[in-house]
Amino acid sequence: MSTPRDRSYDDYLNKALTDPGEAAAYVEAVMELDEPAALLVALRHVAKAHGMAEVARRADMGDKSLFRAVSESGNPTLTTVHKVLHAVGLRLSVVPAKA
Repeated sequence: MSTPRDRSYDDYLNKALTDPGEAAAYVEAVMELDEPAALLVALRHVAKAHGMAEVARRADMGDKSLFRAVSESGNPTLTTVHKVLHAVGLRLSVVPAKA
């Protein structure tokens, strides 16, 4: 059974994730989990905060393609992840793994 989220949390998250620093920290923290499904949720949250239609336009992809790529059953390509991150003012980077 799914419990509905508190609306104020969704509003807070959407507002926070429009800030590039907050969005970068959020995605980076999720990547530390080493769980692809969690990264997909984070991408969806960031894209939603910036407006899915606007992200799709900036990423030069169709609305439906973006929705499908970041859906629960989505499996975005690296190109799609790159386009979405770039569309919201973020980029991928690689750093040494912590010992």
